[in-house]
Amino acid sequence: MTHSTLSIAGGKSQQFTTLKIDTVFNFYKPEPPLSKFIDNFWLYEGGESEQKVERILPTGTLELAINLRHNELSFFDAAQPANRSRHSGAVVSGAHGHSFAPGDEKEVFIIGVHFKPGGAFPFLGVPADDLTDVHADLSALWGSSAGRLRERLCEVSTAAERFHLLQQALLSRLRSGAPEQHYAVSAALEMFGKNQAGTTVREAAKYLGLSQRRFIQVFKTEVGLTPKLFSRIQRFQQTRTFIGQNPAPDWTSLALDLGYCDQSHFIREFLEFSGLRPTEYLIRHRLPKPAINDKNEHPLNQVNFIQYKCRDRRHNIQ
Repeated sequence: MTHSTLSIAGGKSQQFTTLKIDTVFNFYKPEPPLSKFIDNFWLYEGGESEQKVERILPTGTLELAINLRHNELSFFDAAQPANRSRHSGAVVSGAHGHSFAPGDEKEVFIIGVHFKPGGAFPFLGVPADDLTDVHADLSALWGSSAGRLRERLCEVSTAAERFHLLQQALLSRLRSGAPEQHYAVSAALEMFGKNQAGTTVREAAKYLGLSQRRFIQVFKTEVGLTPKLFSRIQRFQQTRTFIGQNPAPDWTSLALDLGYCDQSHFIREFLEFSGLRPTEYLIRHRLPKPAINDKNEHPLNQVNFIQYKCRDRRHNIQ
Protein backbone atom coordinates (compact mmCIF):
# COMPACT_ATOMS: atom_id res chain seq x y z
CA MET A 1 0.00 0.00 0.00
CA THR A 2 1.50 3.32 -1.00
CA HIS A 3 0.33 6.85 -0.47
CA SER A 4 1.34 9.93 -2.42
CA THR A 5 2.28 13.06 -0.52
CA LEU A 6 -1.08 14.60 -1.32
CA SER A 7 -3.34 11.65 -0.58
CA ILE A 8 -5.92 11.64 2.21
CA ALA A 9 -4.22 12.20 5.53
CA GLY A 10 -4.09 9.61 8.27
CA GLY A 11 -5.61 9.62 11.73
CA LYS A 12 -4.84 10.64 15.25
CA SER A 13 -2.39 7.81 15.63
CA GLN A 14 0.05 9.93 13.62
CA GLN A 15 -0.31 13.06 15.70
CA PHE A 16 1.14 12.37 19.15
CA THR A 17 4.66 13.63 19.67
CA THR A 18 6.32 12.88 23.01
CA LEU A 19 9.98 13.47 23.70
CA LYS A 20 12.22 11.16 25.78
CA ILE A 21 9.88 8.19 25.99
CA ASP A 22 10.72 4.49 25.85
CA THR A 23 8.40 2.64 23.53
CA VAL A 24 7.47 -0.89 22.65
CA PHE A 25 5.47 -1.19 19.45
CA ASN A 26 3.38 -3.77 17.68
CA PHE A 27 0.83 -3.33 14.93
CA TYR A 28 -1.45 -5.30 12.64
CA LYS A 29 -3.20 -4.43 9.41
CA PRO A 30 -6.54 -6.28 9.25
CA GLU A 31 -7.76 -8.31 6.31
CA PRO A 32 -11.13 -7.84 4.57
CA PRO A 33 -13.82 -7.03 5.46
CA LEU A 34 -12.29 -4.91 8.27
CA SER A 35 -9.62 -3.45 5.99
CA LYS A 36 -12.38 -1.49 4.24
CA PHE A 37 -12.92 0.49 7.44
CA ILE A 38 -9.66 0.28 9.40
CA ASP A 39 -6.09 1.25 8.56
CA ASN A 40 -4.43 -0.60 11.42
CA PHE A 41 -4.51 -1.90 14.97
CA TRP A 42 -1.68 -0.72 17.19
CA LEU A 43 -0.27 -1.66 20.59
CA TYR A 44 1.91 0.71 22.56
CA GLU A 45 3.65 0.43 25.90
CA GLY A 46 5.21 3.53 27.46
CA GLY A 47 7.11 3.64 30.72
CA GLU A 48 7.45 6.46 33.20
CA SER A 49 9.75 9.19 31.92
CA GLU A 50 10.11 12.91 31.60
CA GLN A 51 7.81 13.80 28.75
CA LYS A 52 6.83 16.78 26.74
CA VAL A 53 3.43 16.06 25.23
CA GLU A 54 2.44 18.19 22.29
CA ARG A 55 -1.07 18.77 21.08
CA ILE A 56 -2.82 16.17 18.95
CA LEU A 57 -3.68 17.91 15.71
CA PRO A 58 -7.02 17.46 13.91
CA THR A 59 -7.10 14.78 11.23
CA GLY A 60 -10.75 14.12 10.40
CA THR A 61 -10.68 10.52 11.66
CA LEU A 62 -11.81 8.61 14.74
CA GLU A 63 -9.75 6.42 17.04
CA LEU A 64 -10.53 3.66 19.53
CA ALA A 65 -8.06 3.41 22.44
CA ILE A 66 -8.08 0.94 25.34
CA ASN A 67 -5.66 1.36 28.24
CA LEU A 68 -4.67 -2.11 29.45
CA ARG A 69 -2.64 -0.92 32.44
CA HIS A 70 -5.12 1.37 34.18
CA ASN A 71 -8.84 1.68 33.62
CA GLU A 72 -8.57 5.39 32.85
CA LEU A 73 -7.67 7.78 30.06
CA SER A 74 -7.73 11.57 30.15
CA PHE A 75 -7.48 14.44 27.71
CA PHE A 76 -7.35 18.22 27.93
CA ASP A 77 -7.89 21.23 25.73
CA ALA A 78 -4.52 22.26 24.30
CA ALA A 79 -5.52 25.93 24.42
CA GLN A 80 -7.04 25.67 27.92
CA PRO A 81 -5.15 23.00 29.93
CA ALA A 82 -7.50 23.39 32.90
CA ASN A 83 -10.31 22.04 30.73
CA ARG A 84 -9.65 18.33 31.34
CA SER A 85 -11.86 15.29 30.83
CA ARG A 86 -11.38 11.89 32.44
CA HIS A 87 -12.78 8.66 31.06
CA SER A 88 -12.73 4.93 31.54
CA GLY A 89 -9.87 2.96 30.06
CA ALA A 90 -11.77 2.32 26.80
CA VAL A 91 -12.49 5.45 24.76
CA VAL A 92 -13.61 6.48 21.30
CA SER A 93 -12.05 9.75 20.20
CA GLY A 94 -14.38 11.51 17.79
CA ALA A 95 -13.37 13.50 14.73
CA HIS A 96 -12.02 16.81 15.99
CA GLY A 97 -11.93 20.19 14.29
CA HIS A 98 -9.37 21.47 16.77
CA SER A 99 -6.36 20.15 18.66
CA PHE A 100 -6.32 18.49 22.07
CA ALA A 101 -3.72 16.78 24.24
CA PRO A 102 -3.52 13.41 26.02
CA GLY A 103 -3.42 13.30 29.81
CA ASP A 104 -0.32 12.90 31.91
CA GLU A 105 -0.57 9.20 32.73
CA LYS A 106 2.98 8.13 33.58
CA GLU A 107 2.62 4.53 32.48
CA VAL A 108 0.31 3.37 29.73
CA PHE A 109 -0.21 0.16 27.82
CA ILE A 110 -2.70 0.96 25.08
CA ILE A 111 -4.20 -1.00 22.23
CA GLY A 112 -5.93 1.04 19.57
CA VAL A 113 -7.80 1.04 16.29
CA HIS A 114 -7.02 3.66 13.69
CA PHE A 115 -10.12 3.98 11.50
CA LYS A 116 -10.09 5.26 7.96
CA PRO A 117 -12.07 8.46 7.29
CA GLY A 118 -15.72 7.47 7.72
CA GLY A 119 -14.67 3.94 8.70
CA ALA A 120 -15.78 4.06 12.34
CA PHE A 121 -19.45 4.70 11.54
CA PRO A 122 -20.60 1.06 11.15
CA PHE A 123 -19.14 0.15 14.57
CA LEU A 124 -20.36 3.06 16.68
CA GLY A 125 -24.10 2.54 17.08
CA VAL A 126 -24.57 6.32 16.79
CA PRO A 127 -23.99 8.89 14.04
CA ALA A 128 -20.33 9.93 13.87
CA ASP A 129 -21.28 13.59 14.31
CA ASP A 130 -22.66 12.76 17.77
CA LEU A 131 -18.99 12.33 18.76
CA THR A 132 -17.57 15.39 17.00
CA ASP A 133 -14.98 17.16 19.18
CA VAL A 134 -15.55 14.79 22.11
CA HIS A 135 -14.14 11.65 23.70
CA ALA A 136 -16.71 9.05 24.71
CA ASP A 137 -16.46 6.00 26.94
CA LEU A 138 -16.79 2.91 24.79
CA SER A 139 -19.32 1.57 27.31
CA ALA A 140 -21.68 4.42 26.39
CA LEU A 141 -21.73 3.05 22.85
CA TRP A 142 -21.31 -0.70 23.33
CA GLY A 143 -22.73 -1.22 26.81
CA SER A 144 -21.28 -3.93 29.06
CA SER A 145 -19.51 -5.60 26.15
CA ALA A 146 -16.93 -2.78 26.23
CA GLY A 147 -15.84 -3.72 29.76
CA ARG A 148 -15.75 -7.42 28.92
CA LEU A 149 -13.56 -6.72 25.89
CA ARG A 150 -11.10 -4.74 27.98
CA GLU A 151 -10.96 -7.51 30.59
CA ARG A 152 -10.24 -10.14 27.95
CA LEU A 153 -7.55 -7.97 26.37
CA CYS A 154 -5.91 -7.60 29.78
CA GLU A 155 -6.00 -11.35 30.43
CA VAL A 156 -4.08 -12.48 27.34
CA SER A 157 -0.33 -12.05 27.12
CA THR A 158 0.72 -11.57 23.49
CA ALA A 159 0.16 -8.88 20.91
CA ALA A 160 -1.18 -11.42 18.42
CA GLU A 161 -3.79 -12.62 20.92
CA ARG A 162 -4.88 -9.06 21.66
CA PHE A 163 -5.16 -8.14 17.99
CA HIS A 164 -7.18 -11.32 17.40
CA LEU A 165 -9.62 -10.50 20.22
CA LEU A 166 -10.05 -6.93 19.01
CA GLN A 167 -10.55 -8.10 15.45
CA GLN A 168 -13.22 -10.59 16.50
CA ALA A 169 -15.05 -7.94 18.55
CA LEU A 170 -15.17 -5.60 15.58
CA LEU A 171 -16.22 -8.34 13.20
CA SER A 172 -19.05 -9.19 15.58
CA ARG A 173 -20.21 -5.57 15.55
CA LEU A 174 -20.03 -5.49 11.76
CA ARG A 175 -22.06 -8.68 11.39
CA SER A 176 -24.77 -7.74 13.89
CA GLY A 177 -26.72 -5.31 11.76
CA ALA A 178 -24.24 -2.47 11.28
CA PRO A 179 -25.75 0.42 9.29
CA GLU A 180 -24.96 0.59 5.61
CA GLN A 181 -22.68 3.35 4.41
CA HIS A 182 -24.12 5.86 1.97
CA TYR A 183 -22.65 5.58 -1.50
CA ALA A 184 -22.01 9.34 -1.64
CA VAL A 185 -19.67 9.34 1.35
CA SER A 186 -17.12 6.86 0.00
CA ALA A 187 -17.31 8.52 -3.42
CA ALA A 188 -16.76 11.97 -1.91
CA LEU A 189 -13.80 10.76 0.18
CA GLU A 190 -12.21 9.42 -2.98
CA MET A 191 -12.83 12.72 -4.75
CA PHE A 192 -11.32 14.73 -1.88
CA GLY A 193 -8.29 12.45 -1.82
CA LYS A 194 -7.56 12.76 -5.53
CA ASN A 195 -8.18 16.48 -5.99
CA GLN A 196 -5.50 18.29 -3.99
CA ALA A 197 -6.78 21.71 -5.07
CA GLY A 198 -10.07 20.94 -3.37
CA THR A 199 -13.38 19.84 -4.80
CA THR A 200 -16.06 22.20 -3.54
CA VAL A 201 -19.06 20.91 -1.60
CA ARG A 202 -21.38 22.17 -4.33
CA GLU A 203 -19.40 20.39 -7.06
CA ALA A 204 -19.32 17.14 -5.09
CA ALA A 205 -23.05 17.23 -4.31
CA LYS A 206 -23.93 17.90 -7.95
CA TYR A 207 -21.67 15.12 -9.19
CA LEU A 208 -23.17 12.68 -6.68
CA GLY A 209 -26.75 13.61 -7.54
CA LEU A 210 -27.66 15.03 -4.13
CA SER A 211 -28.75 18.41 -2.92
CA GLN A 212 -26.00 20.28 -1.14
CA ARG A 213 -27.91 20.06 2.16
CA ARG A 214 -28.47 16.30 1.87
CA PHE A 215 -24.84 15.68 0.93
CA ILE A 216 -23.59 17.59 3.99
CA GLN A 217 -26.02 15.65 6.20
CA VAL A 218 -24.96 12.15 5.09
CA PHE A 219 -21.27 13.10 5.13
CA LYS A 220 -21.47 14.42 8.72
CA THR A 221 -23.36 11.33 9.83
CA GLU A 222 -20.60 8.98 8.71
CA VAL A 223 -17.42 11.06 8.90
CA GLY A 224 -18.27 13.31 11.84
CA LEU A 225 -17.35 16.59 10.14
CA THR A 226 -18.82 18.69 7.37
CA PRO A 227 -17.24 18.09 3.95
CA LYS A 228 -15.73 21.58 3.99
CA LEU A 229 -14.07 21.20 7.39
CA PHE A 230 -12.90 17.69 6.55
CA SER A 231 -11.30 18.95 3.33
CA ARG A 232 -9.60 21.84 5.14
CA ILE A 233 -8.16 19.43 7.70
CA GLN A 234 -6.96 17.04 4.99
CA ARG A 235 -5.25 19.93 3.22
CA PHE A 236 -3.57 20.92 6.50
CA GLN A 237 -2.38 17.35 7.02
CA GLN A 238 -1.12 17.17 3.45
CA THR A 239 0.89 20.30 4.19
CA ARG A 240 2.40 18.69 7.29
CA THR A 241 3.35 15.61 5.30
CA PHE A 242 4.96 17.65 2.55
CA ILE A 243 7.02 19.94 4.77
CA GLY A 244 8.09 16.92 6.83
CA GLN A 245 9.63 15.47 3.68
CA ASN A 246 10.81 18.80 2.24
CA PRO A 247 12.48 20.89 4.97
CA ALA A 248 13.06 23.89 2.67
CA PRO A 249 9.77 24.32 0.79
CA ASP A 250 8.80 27.14 -1.52
CA TRP A 251 5.92 28.42 0.62
CA THR A 252 4.20 30.39 -2.12
CA SER A 253 4.23 27.50 -4.58
CA LEU A 254 3.11 25.08 -1.89
CA ALA A 255 0.18 27.29 -0.90
CA LEU A 256 -1.01 27.59 -4.49
CA ASP A 257 -0.48 23.88 -5.24
CA LEU A 258 -2.66 22.96 -2.26
CA GLY A 259 -5.46 25.29 -3.32
CA TYR A 260 -5.02 28.15 -0.85
CA CYS A 261 -5.99 31.58 -2.14
CA ASP A 262 -2.58 32.99 -1.27
CA GLN A 263 0.24 32.59 1.22
CA SER A 264 -1.51 34.57 3.96
CA HIS A 265 -4.56 32.27 3.70
CA PHE A 266 -2.23 29.29 3.99
CA ILE A 267 -0.52 30.70 7.09
CA ARG A 268 -3.81 31.54 8.82
CA GLU A 269 -5.21 28.07 8.30
CA PHE A 270 -2.02 26.33 9.39
CA LEU A 271 -1.96 28.49 12.52
CA GLU A 272 -5.60 27.69 13.25
CA PHE A 273 -5.06 23.93 13.24
CA SER A 274 -1.54 23.64 14.67
CA GLY A 275 -1.15 26.71 16.89
CA LEU A 276 2.04 27.55 14.99
CA ARG A 277 3.00 29.33 11.80
CA PRO A 278 4.43 26.97 9.16
CA THR A 279 7.99 28.20 9.68
CA GLU A 280 7.65 27.83 13.46
CA TYR A 281 6.28 24.34 13.05
CA LEU A 282 9.14 23.39 10.74
CA ILE A 283 11.75 24.61 13.23
CA ARG A 284 10.11 22.84 16.17
CA HIS A 285 9.78 19.54 14.31
CA ARG A 286 13.07 19.61 12.46
CA LEU A 287 14.25 16.25 13.79
CA PRO A 288 16.25 13.45 12.15
CA LYS A 289 14.11 11.03 10.18
CA PRO A 290 12.84 8.53 12.77
CA ALA A 291 13.99 4.94 12.73
CA ILE A 292 11.77 2.15 14.00
CA ASN A 293 11.30 2.49 17.76
CA ASP A 294 13.23 5.76 17.74
CA LYS A 295 12.99 6.99 21.33
CA ASN A 296 12.52 10.57 20.17
CA GLU A 297 9.13 9.72 18.70
CA HIS A 298 5.94 8.75 20.49
CA PRO A 299 4.81 5.37 19.08
CA LEU A 300 1.44 6.77 18.07
CA ASN A 301 3.36 9.06 15.76
CA GLN A 302 5.31 6.09 14.43
CA VAL A 303 2.19 4.12 13.46
CA ASN A 304 2.03 5.77 10.07
CA PHE A 305 5.79 5.55 9.53
CA ILE A 306 5.86 1.85 10.36
CA GLN A 307 2.72 1.07 8.39
CA TYR A 308 4.02 2.45 5.13
CA LYS A 309 7.76 1.85 5.47
CA CYS A 310 7.94 -1.49 7.28
CA ARG A 311 5.03 -3.54 6.08
CA ASP A 312 6.98 -6.78 6.43
CA ARG A 313 6.74 -6.59 10.23
CA ARG A 314 2.97 -7.10 10.36
CA HIS A 315 1.50 -9.79 12.57
CA ASN A 316 -0.21 -12.61 10.75
CA ILE A 317 -3.43 -13.59 12.47
CA GLN A 318 -5.44 -16.53 11.23
